[in-house]
Amino acid sequence: MPEENITRISLNGKELILIGTAHVSRQSAEEVKEVIERERPDSVCIELDEQRYQSVMDSNKWKETDIFKVIKDKKATLLLMNLAVSSFQNRLAKQFDIKPGQEMIQGIESAKETGANLVLADRNIQVTFSRIWGNLGFSGKSQLLSAIFLSIFSKETISEDELEKMKTQDTLNAALAEFTEAFPKLKKPLIDERDQYLAQKIKDAPGNKIVAVLGAAHVPGITKEIHKEHDLEALSQTPPKSIVPKILGWAIPLLIVAVMVYTFIANPTAGFDQALAWILWTGSLAAIGAAVALGHPLAVLSAFVAAPFTALHPLIAAGWVSGIVQAYIRKPNIGDFETLSEDVFSIKGFWNNKVTRVLLVVVLTNLGGSLGTFIGGADVIRTFLNNL
Repeated sequence: MPEENITRISLNGKELILIGTAHVSRQSAEEVKEVIERERPDSVCIELDEQRYQSVMDSNKWKETDIFKVIKDKKATLLLMNLAVSSFQNRLAKQFDIKPGQEMIQGIESAKETGANLVLADRNIQVTFSRIWGNLGFSGKSQLLSAIFLSIFSKETISEDELEKMKTQDTLNAALAEFTEAFPKLKKPLIDERDQYLAQKIKDAPGNKIVAVLGAAHVPGITKEIHKEHDLEALSQTPPKSIVPKILGWAIPLLIVAVMVYTFIANPTAGFDQALAWILWTGSLAAIGAAVALGHPLAVLSAFVAAPFTALHPLIAAGWVSGIVQAYIRKPNIGDFETLSEDVFSIKGFWNNKVTRVLLVVVLTNLGGSLGTFIGGADVIRTFLNNL
């Protein structure tokens, strides 16, 4: 076995064995099996949290998804991002004819076979997403979303030898340097904090001999952080939400309404033109978003009707309305969830699957509506100033 993929650490009477893996690699899964069977550890730590563990153990979990609840809970964008990220890994897995995350599955199975304790060592993925999102401004969020969606439909292939080379520390450090240069604010919550969390969970695992199955990117950081003490509770906190967006969310609509009322009183004709411009900008751009998502005509119409009103209410979004209409008329069935993992490999599949179609209707309607609110709001202010 290539020893460069294994890091051995002695700490406080414990022997810690870190296996650096590539998440889509048959050789990594074989290494995990070999190491656990040879070392017979007291505990096996895997780089999964409870949510991802349940997803790995129950591949049919998608079938239980309530698309209406996803929209109601404001999780359409998050689900779409999850699908986008997983599709990239699934495409590589398909290329190498291996189940994605096979090394983690092998770690789970080998822990059971050897009687070792199984420790889910990673931080909750929702906490990580929250801390990542909270560290990015509008520009950073746009760059990240663009990079994610461009990666989905990339036709590039990678050889298994190249995948294995990712495990060497020199290549890894170069990859991390490039990654942090593109998204410097992502490294702390995505890599550094999880290194700290994983390190603490690994050294707290029961027993004197611990094997940890980890993505290669985390091994250097964990090797450094494992000699320090880390507060898991502090690392698990989601960033407090700023009150500023909430204040602006109410203040801006109230300002627009006040400006429109004043203009109506001062000049009814200008007030009518102002209201018409608001309806056309917000409604049309929201409807265009729904149409780009290939939404049902009634979903497009509902986007147009809802947007002028939802734009003035921070707790409701036009995309939720059009998404619910789309889901009601073209409700995803079990077959759509069964083919979801294959459909997200291509742009055509992404738009044709009823699940992703609903999510796209929600997200693109909201994007169109937001643009319409910005342009329409500027037009409202312009008319107001012209009639002072």
